Amino acid sequence: MDQNPSRRAYPSRSCERSSDTEILTLESRGYQTAVKGKNGFTCIVERSWANNFDDTEYWNPKIRAPICFNPAATRSVLPTYLKQTEWFLAGASKSEILERTKAAVAAKAITPPETGSMCYMMSKDGYLSDVAGGHWHPHLMFFLPSTPAATWGANLPGTPMLASDGGVEPVTVFLAPVPNWSDGSPGPATQM
Repeated sequence: MDQNPSRRAYPSRSCERSSDTEILTLESRGYQTAVKGKNGFTCIVERSWANNFDDTEYWNPKIRAPICFNPAATRSVLPTYLKQTEWFLAGASKSEILERTKAAVAAKAITPPETGSMCYMMSKDGYLSDVAGGHWHPHLMFFLPSTPAATWGANLPGTPMLASDGGVEPVTVFLAPVPNWSDGSPGPATQM
């Protein structure tokens, strides 16, 4: 884990400008509150274990994904990632985290996201994957209970909407690229 603050990727500037947003930073014992928020939004920098279990980059140590959750996602999506982070930091293997996640879903400790759950991923300071070559595109993510991608017209040729199922988690994530990064500079041209 990179303990050098000057090399960390920070949450998007859109979150940093809001004095009412909660900012969590990853420390050796888990995510800790760096800035206490008041508006229900929470910004963190996710790591590779936020990916689906079958993702080839699940253990990629380069991944730094600044993300800002709205209040509904803070309450219903973020807790799963924080729990999986605890397991990871305690030394659990990928298969142990997978089994614990399945058990939590079966026990209804991990539930579908709340209506209206979404987040912003608009920081060009992130590194989302080797495949993406770094920061990919600025985008919004919408979290829904498991939903067929076609109901949103996602993953179709020429359509900018993408979708990914949550694997063992009861969620489908819809990704909508947007034109600009959080600092207002243009993102890469979107060609889907």
